[in-house]
Amino acid sequence: MKNRRLKLSVVVAVAILFVLAGIFTFPSRSRAKKELIIFHAGSLSVPFREISAEFEKMYPDITVKPEAAGSRACARKITDLGRQCDIMGSADYKVVENLLMPDYVDFNIRFALNEMVIAYTDRSRMGDNVSADNWHDVLLNDDIFFGRSDPDLDPCGYRTLMVFQLAEKHYAIDGLAAALSKKDKYIRPKETDLLALLEAGEIDYLFIYRSVATQHGLKMFMLPDQINLKSRAFADLYRTAVVQVSGKTPDETIAHTGEPMVYSVTICRDSPNAEAAQAWVALLLSETGRSIMERSGQPCIAPAAVDTIDKLPQMLRKFCKQ
Repeated sequence: MKNRRLKLSVVVAVAILFVLAGIFTFPSRSRAKKELIIFHAGSLSVPFREISAEFEKMYPDITVKPEAAGSRACARKITDLGRQCDIMGSADYKVVENLLMPDYVDFNIRFALNEMVIAYTDRSRMGDNVSADNWHDVLLNDDIFFGRSDPDLDPCGYRTLMVFQLAEKHYAIDGLAAALSKKDKYIRPKETDLLALLEAGEIDYLFIYRSVATQHGLKMFMLPDQINLKSRAFADLYRTAVVQVSGKTPDETIAHTGEPMVYSVTICRDSPNAEAAQAWVALLLSETGRSIMERSGQPCIAPAAVDTIDKLPQMLRKFCKQ
């Protein structure tokens, strides 16, 4: 009788342990299934936030968890830090090609465009006199400060250096690119990190994407198409600008060659919530998503472009062409 009671007590104790284990582990798994993690370029923060709000209305049981950083920094979270995410949105499709394919993703959807501008505010010194013709003289003034992002972390950073190189050719000023590059006091991980400095008057000008300047109501002046990395007509000229950035390993470098700007989006191969990720990307590529992107100052590629359409999830193929 005593042995039977002892056995019963052991069984009850084990059952309680399993129940407690369930209490502590099951909800965390449940939360993971309801979270959609998106790593994305800082310049995509505004439109992605609006698209995610629409998505959560459609799928109220799913919470979107965005993380903004420079596109290369986003990729490094996956490759170097082993961070898990569902979707990656890059300001340069080459980041996905160079750092994530073929080990982490199977496809790379090119979906949006942009261009480089120089943003400023009413507080910017010499702002009343700056133009697309004299901006380089203004920025080289000792009393003027401008910001740019880190080329090893953010495409806007290496695109800014390409603008310097192209400007040297366009204005026929020897040494202009080197002179602009030497003014490196205000460099941050991504271009949106510099917005507060610009608005506070700590810097006078900021090299940034047109969409971001539009979203934040900043003054801006447009650069010539020979410089702004926007026009397909000048693709050959853009290719003359080359910037070396860090590669997949500490000893490796990657040469980024200038070309018209193209953004991309992909789904990680080990996405914990692949079906939800596909639904979110479908919304991004749909008429609703394109409308949000356009309102945010960012033209879209419609249909979106992809090189490996056979590797796309079925529900995304109708939005893309090869």
